[in-house]
Amino acid sequence: MDATPFSLQGKVAVITGSSRGIGRSIAETMAGLGASVVISSRKPEACAEVADAIRAGGGEAIALPCNISRKDEIEALIAGTEQQLGAPDILVCNAAVNPYFGPLAGISDEAFDKIMASNVRSNLWLCNRVIPAMKKNGGGAIVIVSSIAGLQGNGVLGAYGISKAADFALARNLAVEHGPFNVRVNCIAPGLIKTDFARALWENEDIVRQRNAVTPLRRIGLPEEIGPIAAFLASPAASFITGQVIIADGGVTIA
Repeated sequence: MDATPFSLQGKVAVITGSSRGIGRSIAETMAGLGASVVISSRKPEACAEVADAIRAGGGEAIALPCNISRKDEIEALIAGTEQQLGAPDILVCNAAVNPYFGPLAGISDEAFDKIMASNVRSNLWLCNRVIPAMKKNGGGAIVIVSSIAGLQGNGVLGAYGISKAADFALARNLAVEHGPFNVRVNCIAPGLIKTDFARALWENEDIVRQRNAVTPLRRIGLPEEIGPIAAFLASPAASFITGQVIIADGGVTIA
């Protein structure tokens, strides 16, 4: 038995969108806790760089590129994981897109469909692909990285927020369906985090100043503050937590 309930020793973890930002932090944290991690994003070179860095630090990692909007690539990602490491015990759905910034009245059908397909449907594809083996093996943990955009209205991030609210519902329903088989499904809802994905927001000094003024911790977050939350939710320490949304936003949604 492991000495700590936070250990991920012997677990296989697939993390989408893990070549940078929050996804990379999650992969590095899980590897540090003993998991064998699969680094995945669209660019092979970026995946390989992260996997190499984790191995250089003593962890176990492989790189399997994947565009999550393509079902055949999701199949290849999980099949490749099964072949090289075994069936995933942990799935982290972190990859997401936001091709549109503006009011809902101006969004094209193509942009809306892309957001919903990449941020919601792909997560369902991934979950449906890994859950049967998790159930067969006695359980597993799924973490969907959502956003506080799914909790608040926003004049320019409406479609993205709709997709992130849908992820909350996806997690709750999967948790109900598969809880009897010890498969846990939870969400993380970060606030503004200093990642490339959110660069347009945190590089705007006015936006950051306004956000910090109403955030109890008076700052935006860092990717390395989200990785440990995902690792906790995937660990035995969170064995009685499922269907929940863990908010990590410096307190902005409660202020």
